[in-house]
Amino acid sequence: MLLDQEPAMELVGEASNGSETLQVVKATRPNVLLLDVSMPGRGGLDIVKELKQQHPDLHILMLTAHPEDHFAIRCLRNGADGYMTKEQAVDQLVEAIFKVQQGGKYISSELAEQLAFNLQVDYRDAPHEVLSDREFQVLLMIASGQTVSEIAAELSLSVKTISTYRSRILEKMLFRNNSQITQYCLRERLI
Repeated sequence: MLLDQEPAMELVGEASNGSETLQVVKATRPNVLLLDVSMPGRGGLDIVKELKQQHPDLHILMLTAHPEDHFAIRCLRNGADGYMTKEQAVDQLVEAIFKVQQGGKYISSELAEQLAFNLQVDYRDAPHEVLSDREFQVLLMIASGQTVSEIAAELSLSVKTISTYRSRILEKMLFRNNSQITQYCLRERLI
C-alpha cells in the first residue's frame, strides 16, 4: 500500500518463498528487491548471495521483523545493500528504496552508531557469529522448536545433512543439546 502511493515506483512482482523469489527476479528483472530474512524454504540470508552473483546490478533491501543487531551485518556481508526492520518501514521505506537504487547503502542511524562503537572497543564476536549462514539458519529453526525432520523438509535437504549442521552448531558453540540452543537464542533475542 505504501509503495502504491509512490508515483516513481512500480511493483513488478511478489514471492512468498525463496525459490519463488529467484524465479520472480529472473522473470521481472527489478531494480530493487525487498527481501525478508525469514521465508519458507530458502530464506533471505541464503539466497541474497545467489541473487547478487546472478544479478550483480540488483539492489537488495532486507526488510524484516528480525532485530538489526543480529542479522544486519550478516545480510550486508552476503551482498544486501540495506537492512531495515518492518517497524522502521512505515517512515523510511521509500527513502531506503531510493538510496539503494542509486547505489548507496541503507542502515538505520542506530545500527550505524552501534557499528562505530564496536570499532572503538575491544569487540568480541558473539558465539553465533562463528556459524555459517546455513548453520545460523538451522540454529534459529532448532531454537524455534522445529525437529530435524521438519527442518530438512522445509529446507529441501536430507535429515542427515541437517543432523550434521546440528552437530557442527553444538560443537562450535560448546552446547550439549537443543535446550541450550533455545536458551541461548532466547537470551540473545535471536528468536
